[in-house]
Amino acid sequence: MTKSDPKVVSRRDPIAVVIFYMVCVLLFPAILAGYLLWVGKLYAGRRSGVSGTAQGPLSARWFQHRIGIRRDEPAHRMLMALPGISPLAVWLLFGPLLLAYRLSGYVPPAFQYPFEGEITLNNQVSARQTLYDAAVDRYLPNVAQFVILGAGFDTRALRLPKHRPVRSFEVDTPKTLAVKQEVLKRAGVDPMGVTFVAADFEKEDWFYRLVEAGFDPDQPTLFLWEGVTPYLDRAAVEDTLRTIAGTAPGSVIAFDYFTTEVLESPSLHLRLVRAMLQAGGEPLKFGIDSTPPSSERLAEFLRSCGLTLLEQRTLGKETARKRALGGFALAVVAGGSGVEHG
Repeated sequence: MTKSDPKVVSRRDPIAVVIFYMVCVLLFPAILAGYLLWVGKLYAGRRSGVSGTAQGPLSARWFQHRIGIRRDEPAHRMLMALPGISPLAVWLLFGPLLLAYRLSGYVPPAFQYPFEGEITLNNQVSARQTLYDAAVDRYLPNVAQFVILGAGFDTRALRLPKHRPVRSFEVDTPKTLAVKQEVLKRAGVDPMGVTFVAADFEKEDWFYRLVEAGFDPDQPTLFLWEGVTPYLDRAAVEDTLRTIAGTAPGSVIAFDYFTTEVLESPSLHLRLVRAMLQAGGEPLKFGIDSTPPSSERLAEFLRSCGLTLLEQRTLGKETARKRALGGFALAVVAGGSGVEHG
Protein backbone atom coordinates (compact mmCIF):
# COMPACT_ATOMS: atom_id res chain seq x y z
CA MET A 1 0.00 0.00 0.00
CA THR A 2 1.49 3.32 -1.06
CA LYS A 3 1.88 5.97 1.58
CA SER A 4 3.71 9.26 1.95
CA ASP A 5 5.95 10.41 4.75
CA PRO A 6 4.96 13.93 5.86
CA LYS A 7 6.50 15.63 8.85
CA VAL A 8 4.43 14.52 11.82
CA VAL A 9 5.47 15.60 15.30
CA SER A 10 5.98 13.08 18.07
CA ARG A 11 2.70 11.74 19.34
CA ARG A 12 3.97 12.47 22.83
CA ASP A 13 4.85 16.13 22.16
CA PRO A 14 2.75 17.92 24.82
CA ILE A 15 2.91 21.32 23.12
CA ALA A 16 1.62 19.93 19.82
CA VAL A 17 -1.16 18.05 21.60
CA VAL A 18 -2.23 21.20 23.46
CA ILE A 19 -2.24 23.30 20.27
CA PHE A 20 -4.24 20.69 18.39
CA TYR A 21 -6.95 20.39 21.02
CA MET A 22 -7.06 24.12 21.72
CA VAL A 23 -7.94 24.74 18.07
CA CYS A 24 -10.58 21.99 18.27
CA VAL A 25 -12.09 23.52 21.41
CA LEU A 26 -12.20 27.00 19.85
CA LEU A 27 -13.88 25.62 16.71
CA PHE A 28 -16.06 23.09 18.51
CA PRO A 29 -19.34 24.75 17.42
CA ALA A 30 -18.39 24.12 13.78
CA ILE A 31 -17.36 20.53 14.53
CA LEU A 32 -20.63 19.87 16.36
CA ALA A 33 -22.69 21.43 13.58
CA GLY A 34 -20.88 19.30 11.00
CA TYR A 35 -21.40 16.13 13.02
CA LEU A 36 -25.12 16.78 13.53
CA LEU A 37 -25.59 17.59 9.85
CA TRP A 38 -23.66 14.46 8.84
CA VAL A 39 -25.67 12.18 11.15
CA GLY A 40 -28.93 13.81 10.12
CA LYS A 41 -28.16 13.21 6.44
CA LEU A 42 -27.09 9.65 7.22
CA TYR A 43 -30.32 8.70 8.95
CA ALA A 44 -32.47 10.57 6.46
CA GLY A 45 -30.82 8.74 3.57
CA ARG A 46 -30.74 5.20 4.98
CA ARG A 47 -32.70 3.94 1.95
CA SER A 48 -29.76 4.86 -0.29
CA GLY A 49 -27.98 1.67 0.79
CA VAL A 50 -24.97 3.56 2.16
CA SER A 51 -23.89 1.85 5.38
CA GLY A 52 -23.14 4.17 8.28
CA THR A 53 -20.41 1.84 9.51
CA ALA A 54 -18.81 1.98 6.04
CA GLN A 55 -18.86 5.78 5.93
CA GLY A 56 -16.68 6.09 9.03
CA PRO A 57 -13.58 4.30 7.66
CA LEU A 58 -13.98 6.06 4.29
CA SER A 59 -14.08 9.50 5.94
CA ALA A 60 -11.01 8.61 8.03
CA ARG A 61 -9.11 7.63 4.86
CA TRP A 62 -10.25 10.91 3.27
CA PHE A 63 -8.77 12.86 6.19
CA GLN A 64 -5.52 10.87 6.13
CA HIS A 65 -5.18 11.54 2.42
CA ARG A 66 -5.76 15.26 2.96
CA ILE A 67 -2.95 15.51 5.54
CA GLY A 68 -0.68 13.21 3.51
CA ILE A 69 -0.02 10.36 5.93
CA ARG A 70 -1.77 7.71 3.79
CA ARG A 71 -2.38 8.54 0.15
CA ASP A 72 -5.70 7.19 -1.10
CA GLU A 73 -6.97 9.11 -4.12
CA PRO A 74 -10.01 6.84 -4.70
CA ALA A 75 -11.22 7.41 -1.11
CA HIS A 76 -10.60 11.14 -1.48
CA ARG A 77 -12.81 11.28 -4.56
CA MET A 78 -15.47 8.83 -3.38
CA LEU A 79 -16.43 10.51 -0.11
CA MET A 80 -17.87 13.63 -1.73
CA ALA A 81 -19.66 11.52 -4.34
CA LEU A 82 -21.59 9.41 -1.82
CA PRO A 83 -25.36 9.87 -1.89
CA GLY A 84 -26.53 11.77 1.16
CA ILE A 85 -23.11 13.26 1.93
CA SER A 86 -23.13 17.00 2.48
CA PRO A 87 -19.86 18.72 1.49
CA LEU A 88 -20.75 21.40 4.04
CA ALA A 89 -20.94 18.77 6.78
CA VAL A 90 -17.58 17.31 5.72
CA TRP A 91 -15.84 20.67 5.87
CA LEU A 92 -17.53 21.77 9.10
CA LEU A 93 -16.45 18.52 10.75
CA PHE A 94 -12.98 18.04 9.26
CA GLY A 95 -12.00 21.63 8.46
CA PRO A 96 -11.13 22.44 12.09
CA LEU A 97 -9.20 19.17 12.40
CA LEU A 98 -7.22 20.00 9.25
CA LEU A 99 -6.41 23.45 10.61
CA ALA A 100 -5.43 22.01 13.99
CA TYR A 101 -3.10 19.56 12.24
CA ARG A 102 -1.54 22.29 10.07
CA LEU A 103 -0.81 24.39 13.15
CA SER A 104 0.48 21.60 15.38
CA GLY A 105 1.60 18.68 13.22
CA TYR A 106 -0.21 16.38 15.65
CA VAL A 107 -2.38 13.48 14.48
CA PRO A 108 -4.91 12.17 17.03
CA PRO A 109 -5.06 8.39 17.65
CA ALA A 110 -8.28 7.96 15.64
CA PHE A 111 -6.38 8.95 12.46
CA GLN A 112 -2.81 7.82 13.14
CA TYR A 113 -1.02 5.94 10.37
CA PRO A 114 0.84 3.75 10.84
CA PHE A 115 -0.96 3.05 14.10
CA GLU A 116 1.00 2.28 17.25
CA GLY A 117 0.01 1.37 20.78
CA GLU A 118 -3.02 -0.20 22.46
CA ILE A 119 -6.12 -0.70 20.30
CA THR A 120 -9.31 0.73 21.81
CA LEU A 121 -12.89 1.13 20.60
CA ASN A 122 -12.16 4.78 19.78
CA ASN A 123 -9.11 4.09 17.59
CA GLN A 124 -9.93 0.63 16.24
CA VAL A 125 -10.62 1.87 12.69
CA SER A 126 -7.17 3.46 12.46
CA ALA A 127 -5.51 0.41 14.02
CA ARG A 128 -7.15 -2.17 11.82
CA GLN A 129 -6.39 -0.09 8.73
CA THR A 130 -2.68 -0.33 9.52
CA LEU A 131 -2.98 -4.06 10.24
CA TYR A 132 -4.91 -4.80 7.04
CA ASP A 133 -2.49 -2.79 4.92
CA ALA A 134 0.36 -4.76 6.49
CA ALA A 135 -1.41 -8.02 5.64
CA VAL A 136 -1.82 -6.92 2.02
CA ASP A 137 1.86 -5.94 1.78
CA ARG A 138 2.93 -9.23 3.35
CA TYR A 139 0.74 -11.78 1.57
CA LEU A 140 -0.50 -10.33 -1.70
CA PRO A 141 2.79 -10.54 -3.69
CA ASN A 142 2.68 -14.35 -3.77
CA VAL A 143 -1.00 -15.16 -4.19
CA ALA A 144 -3.02 -15.41 -7.37
CA GLN A 145 -6.24 -13.85 -6.09
CA PHE A 146 -7.41 -11.08 -3.76
CA VAL A 147 -10.94 -11.21 -2.35
CA ILE A 148 -12.49 -8.46 -0.22
CA LEU A 149 -15.57 -9.76 1.60
CA GLY A 150 -18.16 -7.18 2.59
CA ALA A 151 -16.07 -4.68 0.64
CA GLY A 152 -18.25 -1.63 1.24
CA PHE A 153 -16.16 1.39 0.23
CA ASP A 154 -12.78 -0.32 0.60
CA THR A 155 -10.31 0.99 -2.00
CA ARG A 156 -7.39 -1.43 -1.66
CA ALA A 157 -8.16 -3.34 -4.87
CA LEU A 158 -8.62 -0.04 -6.70
CA ARG A 159 -5.15 1.10 -5.64
CA LEU A 160 -3.19 -1.96 -6.74
CA PRO A 161 -0.61 -1.38 -9.49
CA LYS A 162 -2.16 -2.30 -12.83
CA HIS A 163 0.79 -4.57 -13.67
CA ARG A 164 0.36 -6.74 -10.55
CA PRO A 165 -0.67 -10.25 -11.71
CA VAL A 166 -3.47 -10.83 -9.21
CA ARG A 167 -7.22 -11.14 -9.79
CA SER A 168 -9.27 -8.94 -7.48
CA PHE A 169 -12.86 -9.54 -6.38
CA GLU A 170 -15.17 -7.49 -4.16
CA VAL A 171 -18.16 -9.23 -2.56
CA ASP A 172 -21.05 -7.33 -0.99
CA THR A 173 -24.82 -7.01 -1.10
CA PRO A 174 -26.37 -6.06 -4.46
CA LYS A 175 -27.55 -2.71 -3.08
CA THR A 176 -24.16 -1.75 -1.64
CA LEU A 177 -22.29 -2.71 -4.81
CA ALA A 178 -24.76 -0.82 -6.98
CA VAL A 179 -24.20 2.30 -4.88
CA LYS A 180 -20.42 1.83 -4.95
CA GLN A 181 -20.27 1.40 -8.72
CA GLU A 182 -22.38 4.51 -9.21
CA VAL A 183 -20.17 6.44 -6.78
CA LEU A 184 -17.02 5.28 -8.59
CA LYS A 185 -18.47 6.46 -11.87
CA ARG A 186 -19.50 9.81 -10.40
CA ALA A 187 -16.08 10.25 -8.77
CA GLY A 188 -14.17 9.37 -11.93
CA VAL A 189 -12.45 6.33 -10.40
CA ASP A 190 -11.63 3.50 -12.82
CA PRO A 191 -12.57 0.09 -11.33
CA MET A 192 -10.81 -1.81 -14.11
CA GLY A 193 -9.24 -5.00 -12.78
CA VAL A 194 -11.85 -5.44 -10.02
CA THR A 195 -14.68 -7.96 -10.39
CA PHE A 196 -17.77 -7.07 -8.35
CA VAL A 197 -19.75 -10.01 -6.95
CA ALA A 198 -23.21 -9.29 -5.55
CA ALA A 199 -24.27 -11.60 -2.71
CA ASP A 200 -25.76 -11.43 0.79
CA PHE A 201 -23.77 -13.51 3.32
CA GLU A 202 -26.87 -14.32 5.36
CA LYS A 203 -29.18 -15.15 2.47
CA GLU A 204 -27.18 -16.36 -0.53
CA ASP A 205 -24.36 -18.71 -1.53
CA TRP A 206 -21.74 -16.00 -1.95
CA PHE A 207 -19.03 -18.54 -2.81
CA TYR A 208 -21.04 -19.96 -5.70
CA ARG A 209 -21.41 -16.45 -7.09
CA LEU A 210 -17.70 -15.80 -6.56
CA VAL A 211 -16.71 -18.92 -8.52
CA GLU A 212 -19.27 -18.04 -11.17
CA ALA A 213 -17.50 -14.67 -11.54
CA GLY A 214 -14.16 -16.36 -12.27
CA PHE A 215 -12.66 -17.14 -8.86
CA ASP A 216 -10.49 -20.29 -8.80
CA PRO A 217 -10.73 -22.10 -5.43
CA ASP A 218 -7.59 -24.09 -6.24
CA GLN A 219 -5.38 -20.98 -6.33
CA PRO A 220 -3.88 -19.41 -3.15
CA THR A 221 -5.90 -16.36 -2.13
CA LEU A 222 -5.78 -13.47 0.30
CA PHE A 223 -9.19 -12.76 1.82
CA LEU A 224 -9.91 -9.51 3.69
CA TRP A 225 -13.02 -9.33 5.86
CA GLU A 226 -12.99 -5.92 7.52
CA GLY A 227 -15.66 -4.60 9.86
CA VAL A 228 -18.24 -7.26 8.92
CA THR A 229 -18.41 -10.19 11.35
CA PRO A 230 -20.10 -8.31 14.24
CA TYR A 231 -23.13 -7.57 12.03
CA LEU A 232 -23.70 -11.16 10.83
CA ASP A 233 -25.38 -14.01 12.66
CA ARG A 234 -23.17 -16.82 13.96
CA ALA A 235 -24.25 -19.27 11.24
CA ALA A 236 -23.19 -16.85 8.48
CA VAL A 237 -19.79 -16.23 10.11
CA GLU A 238 -19.10 -19.95 10.59
CA ASP A 239 -20.29 -20.82 7.08
CA THR A 240 -18.04 -18.16 5.55
CA LEU A 241 -14.97 -19.32 7.47
CA ARG A 242 -15.62 -22.99 6.64
CA THR A 243 -16.02 -22.08 2.99
CA ILE A 244 -12.68 -20.29 3.00
CA ALA A 245 -11.14 -23.31 4.75
CA GLY A 246 -12.09 -25.32 1.66
CA THR A 247 -9.99 -23.17 -0.67
CA ALA A 248 -6.34 -23.74 -1.61
CA PRO A 249 -3.90 -24.59 1.22
CA GLY A 250 -1.89 -21.53 2.18
CA SER A 251 -4.74 -19.13 1.52
CA VAL A 252 -4.97 -16.48 4.24
CA ILE A 253 -7.86 -14.56 5.75
CA ALA A 254 -7.52 -11.34 7.71
CA PHE A 255 -10.55 -10.31 9.74
CA ASP A 256 -11.60 -8.39 12.83
CA TYR A 257 -14.18 -9.32 15.43
CA PHE A 258 -15.84 -8.34 18.69
CA THR A 259 -16.05 -10.62 21.70
CA THR A 260 -19.24 -11.39 23.60
CA GLU A 261 -18.17 -8.71 26.08
CA VAL A 262 -19.24 -6.01 23.62
CA LEU A 263 -22.58 -7.74 22.99
CA GLU A 264 -23.40 -8.47 26.64
CA SER A 265 -21.60 -6.01 28.92
CA PRO A 266 -23.93 -3.86 31.09
CA SER A 267 -21.48 -0.93 31.02
CA LEU A 268 -23.08 2.37 30.01
CA HIS A 269 -20.56 2.96 27.22
CA LEU A 270 -21.13 -0.39 25.53
CA ARG A 271 -24.89 -0.18 26.00
CA LEU A 272 -24.75 3.18 24.20
CA VAL A 273 -22.64 1.69 21.38
CA ARG A 274 -25.15 -1.11 20.92
CA ALA A 275 -28.10 1.29 21.00
CA MET A 276 -26.55 3.60 18.39
CA LEU A 277 -25.84 0.71 16.02
CA GLN A 278 -29.33 -0.67 16.55
CA ALA A 279 -30.83 2.74 15.77
CA GLY A 280 -28.70 2.91 12.62
CA GLY A 281 -30.13 -0.39 11.40
CA GLU A 282 -26.88 -2.34 11.93
CA PRO A 283 -27.26 -4.21 15.25
CA LEU A 284 -24.44 -6.31 16.69
CA LYS A 285 -25.08 -10.05 16.34
CA PHE A 286 -21.85 -12.02 16.66
CA GLY A 287 -18.99 -12.17 19.12
CA ILE A 288 -16.17 -14.58 19.99
CA ASP A 289 -16.23 -16.00 23.52
CA SER A 290 -14.55 -13.40 25.74
CA THR A 291 -13.30 -15.79 28.46
CA PRO A 292 -9.57 -15.00 28.98
CA PRO A 293 -7.29 -15.64 27.25
CA SER A 294 -9.31 -14.60 24.21
CA SER A 295 -6.55 -15.79 21.84
CA GLU A 296 -7.25 -19.39 22.91
CA ARG A 297 -11.00 -18.94 22.41
CA LEU A 298 -10.33 -17.49 18.97
CA ALA A 299 -7.97 -20.32 18.02
CA GLU A 300 -10.54 -22.91 19.17
CA PHE A 301 -13.27 -21.23 17.13
CA LEU A 302 -11.09 -21.10 14.01
CA ARG A 303 -10.06 -24.75 14.40
CA SER A 304 -13.73 -25.72 14.49
CA CYS A 305 -14.05 -24.00 11.11
CA GLY A 306 -10.97 -25.69 9.62
CA LEU A 307 -8.58 -22.74 9.94
CA THR A 308 -5.36 -22.18 11.88
CA LEU A 309 -4.68 -18.93 13.74
CA LEU A 310 -1.46 -17.22 12.62
CA GLU A 311 -1.59 -13.91 14.48
CA GLN A 312 -3.89 -11.95 16.77
CA ARG A 313 -4.04 -8.41 18.13
CA THR A 314 -6.40 -7.69 21.00
CA LEU A 315 -8.94 -4.88 21.05
CA GLY A 316 -8.68 -3.49 24.58
CA LYS A 317 -6.28 -4.57 27.31
CA GLU A 318 -6.89 -8.09 28.56
CA THR A 319 -6.08 -9.32 32.07
CA ALA A 320 -7.29 -12.16 34.26
CA ARG A 321 -10.12 -9.86 35.42
CA LYS A 322 -10.61 -7.65 32.38
CA ARG A 323 -11.97 -9.14 29.18
CA ALA A 324 -10.89 -8.14 25.67
CA LEU A 325 -13.49 -6.38 23.54
CA GLY A 326 -12.38 -8.00 20.30
CA GLY A 327 -9.40 -8.14 18.05
CA PHE A 328 -7.76 -8.53 14.66
CA ALA A 329 -6.81 -11.97 13.34
CA LEU A 330 -4.83 -13.64 10.57
CA ALA A 331 -5.67 -17.27 9.84
CA VAL A 332 -4.47 -19.76 7.25
CA VAL A 333 -6.26 -22.60 5.52
CA ALA A 334 -5.43 -25.84 7.30
CA GLY A 335 -2.69 -27.74 5.48
CA GLY A 336 -0.82 -24.56 4.49
CA SER A 337 1.63 -22.42 6.42
CA GLY A 338 0.60 -19.17 4.84
CA VAL A 339 2.11 -17.61 1.75
CA GLU A 340 5.20 -15.60 2.60
CA HIS A 341 7.04 -13.24 0.31
CA GLY A 342 10.71 -13.69 -0.16
